[in-house]
Amino acid sequence: MSILLKITGIKKSFAGVQALKGVSLELRAGEVHALVGENGAGKSTLIKIITGAHTPDAGTLEELSQLVEHHDPVLRRDLRIAAIYQQPALFPHLSVAENIALGLEPGGAWRRIRWSRRRLRARALLDRIGARIDPDADAASLTMPEQQLVEIARALGASAKILVMDEPTAALSEREVANLFRIIQELRAQGVGIIYISHRLDEIYRIADRVTVLRDGEGVLACMISEVDRPGLIRRMVGREIAAVFPKRAVPLGDIVLEARHLGCSAGGVQDVNFSVRGGEILGFAGLVGAGRTELARVLFGITPADAGAIRLRGKPIVIKQPAQAVHLGIAYVPEDRRRHGVILDMPVASNATLAILRRISSFGLLDFGRERSVARALVERLSIKTASLDAPAGELSGGNQQKLALARWLATEPAVLILDEPSQGIDVAAKAEIHHLMGELAAKGLAILMISSELPEILGMSDGVVVMRRGTVAGILDRVAATQERILGLALGHAAESAVPA
Repeated sequence: MSILLKITGIKKSFAGVQALKGVSLELRAGEVHALVGENGAGKSTLIKIITGAHTPDAGTLEELSQLVEHHDPVLRRDLRIAAIYQQPALFPHLSVAENIALGLEPGGAWRRIRWSRRRLRARALLDRIGARIDPDADAASLTMPEQQLVEIARALGASAKILVMDEPTAALSEREVANLFRIIQELRAQGVGIIYISHRLDEIYRIADRVTVLRDGEGVLACMISEVDRPGLIRRMVGREIAAVFPKRAVPLGDIVLEARHLGCSAGGVQDVNFSVRGGEILGFAGLVGAGRTELARVLFGITPADAGAIRLRGKPIVIKQPAQAVHLGIAYVPEDRRRHGVILDMPVASNATLAILRRISSFGLLDFGRERSVARALVERLSIKTASLDAPAGELSGGNQQKLALARWLATEPAVLILDEPSQGIDVAAKAEIHHLMGELAAKGLAILMISSELPEILGMSDGVVVMRRGTVAGILDRVAATQERILGLALGHAAESAVPA
């Protein structure tokens, strides 16, 4: 196979911190080359150099044996290099078709826009990946998974020879992942080279031909994926053993803390939902994207209030019309998109950690900065959040530490119920283990946890019971012993109602 891309001795520093320390990598035509490592290992910096967003301090980059001397995203696009980033970068006030067209259509101030052709092209690209998204919909109206699918469609439209995929499945359902993998196989057959970044090791072993491991800005392993087993790969990534990514703890369950009976919300597409969760229980919510899991979380937190059914907290009926009421009642919600709704990137770590308890740390309407720092420091230490200081902007933290900071904010409220929407999405293996260990500690202290996850290993590894949702309602509830991937998927697809137990 011919070499499409050759990277040799790439170095890059930011403000005196060396992000890359002489990294080398080769990408061949028709192969999937996995790039793995912990958050902060240098993966994002390397792909920004590949796509022209950053200029390396040293080292060379060659495409088809030709030295690339100009580092510019537009020129890289002309070289048919495209990227799908973990955080979708869509223009919210443009339509889906307009976002897909950006960078694909020829420029020129006086060109004529053929709107019907633009819509048809967007529809064809979305259909190719099995995405049921209206090309005329505003990007701002899309869910996180839908935004990711639009990004994938746009990259496919670029007809790239070199495609970088950064956590492309982080927000996708099993069905959408299967569609994406089908597309990847088609691209391989066409000679496209793919650099595939993922923290989901099962995906790496499923589709990758070769793997390069980065750790602390250095390449520590480059080999065929068949030459390294999963424990060996994890050791190379983190430099130490990980006993278990899913350290589930058996804890005694208490009384029912939160209960939903025939709960519905027409605005959120939620209908006739029944479940209960006990103190110390981790109740997993599984289902395909669009099944209503996040919509249910928004109902429980008062973002889109219920208009049918009942919610009981410790046996007493409650009505939640807005998030402030939910917080007052002891319900906390860590949302799926931590960069948009979980943390405020430009705000300091201390301010992020205490944002939900401002009244508690204020006197006569004035914030007590000493109390703010004291509370924040305790939370940072409790959750082992790695930060240069309490004054550092949250945007400087790694993905795993941002996730822990989002969790810290709500733990500060001392909730009785914690709703976690995709708690380990897009974070590395070590950070996942830390988040899961923390969930176990919280459950052991009697906290009731609702965990929404698209990762079946996470659902199976951490849940005491599994609620499977389909089309806005509960398709079935499985206990930990009865829950298997096959039964969960069967319920999610509407094929296995017999595997459920009554709610």
